[in-house]
Amino acid sequence: MRIMALKSRVVLITGAKGGLGTYVTNAFLAAGARVAGVSRSIQQSDFNHPSFVAIPAELSSRDAAETLAGEALSRFGRVDALVHLLGGFAGGTTVADSDDSTLDQMFDLNFRSLFHISRAVLPGMQSRRAGSILAVGSRTAVEPQAGLGLYSASKAALVSLVRTIAKENACCGVAANVVLPGTMDTPANRKAMPDADTSKWVQPSQIAALLVHLASCEATQLSGAVIPVYGGEV
Repeated sequence: MRIMALKSRVVLITGAKGGLGTYVTNAFLAAGARVAGVSRSIQQSDFNHPSFVAIPAELSSRDAAETLAGEALSRFGRVDALVHLLGGFAGGTTVADSDDSTLDQMFDLNFRSLFHISRAVLPGMQSRRAGSILAVGSRTAVEPQAGLGLYSASKAALVSLVRTIAKENACCGVAANVVLPGTMDTPANRKAMPDADTSKWVQPSQIAALLVHLASCEATQLSGAVIPVYGGEV
């Protein structure tokens, strides 16, 4: 990762702390970005950096997303890149045995949250004719597995949304890309799968470095990409 590759750029990161979020937030700060970090429980003390601003928020509705975007704009004046890490997992049942509450949960966390915040930040990017929307999905978006139907479907919808945003904004300099990791080496996954071969898992630091590159001026012509990062589980 090139030092200061994002000097002075304003980056809004949803899901900015946790297994992946902490790596991504620190990587963007190290690259010189000014970061608005978002999660329900985030605090200023989570990242001791002068270019970091914590914004506790959720993305359950259009109003919530517009309030969040408005606060980021009031703090920084613009949003150059949206990095959407927010998501969740529920699985272990067949489609026939799945319930409506899990369906709503998966699509709220993995699809609607991106829809709400993208709709809130796109007008500013379009008016400046520059910007980047990045999302992290899952390998199961393109390779569904039994027992993960609702999770996989919600991630597939996220991929479709990102690619559509890329097509709709190609004429105004706004790029949109999605990264699809395999199993990531996070504390939560290690706890959930204690007997797994973690040497094959994806390192969060590599996802973070890729996102920094995609948000930089060196990747402005890359848009509509669906990028697999599968580690040793290719």
